[in-house]
Amino acid sequence: MGSEGSPAAVTTTVHVTGFKKFHGVSENPTETIVNNLMEYLKKKGLPKGLVIGSCNILETAGQGALVPLYQTLQSAITSKESESPTSNRIIWLHFGVNSGATRFAIERQAVNEATFRCPDEMGWKPQKVPIVPSDGPITRIRETTLPVEDFTKVLTSKGYNVMTSDDAGRFVCNYVYYHSLRFSEQNGIKSLFVHVPLFSTINEETQMQFAASLLEVLVSSC
Repeated sequence: MGSEGSPAAVTTTVHVTGFKKFHGVSENPTETIVNNLMEYLKKKGLPKGLVIGSCNILETAGQGALVPLYQTLQSAITSKESESPTSNRIIWLHFGVNSGATRFAIERQAVNEATFRCPDEMGWKPQKVPIVPSDGPITRIRETTLPVEDFTKVLTSKGYNVMTSDDAGRFVCNYVYYHSLRFSEQNGIKSLFVHVPLFSTINEETQMQFAASLLEVLVSSC
């Protein structure tokens, strides 16, 4: 009696990304959110069981930014190898801006299609191109395995103006999400993309609170 070791505490390691400025958005709120997230959480207090693995700002670009994107994604796997798989769950959380939005949107899926409405920050403007040609047609969809409907309900109950979305667009946000979902599936981790409005629509403090609340929900879901 009492000889059994206590089970290892389950931790959820979340790696977070945002984007730099791009055409039409000179100040990207996700860059501010992600850059300030660690300091904000330290002041607020990290939810029990949460580890912030990294906070990275991605180029607002598709094909030309694939190498740094995959280096960023691979960093989660490198850290995972030193952890017990039963005690450490890994989630990629990507933030992107929708400049026309009035509320937060938790994205359920990404589509294998790049149709950019304007050139990305490296000058690429694909039209009806498959993101991963080996995945097949541009209609191919990849879905997150996280319970987005549950997240939306909980965050709505906390007072946030948030919705579940099935359309992450066809620009860089969808491009990154598709690669992240594919990478996550291949490596036994999870991925989620969330669109936020501009700070002029929902102010910075509310968006920081939302990011912190979302992280709490992610931990409690695992």
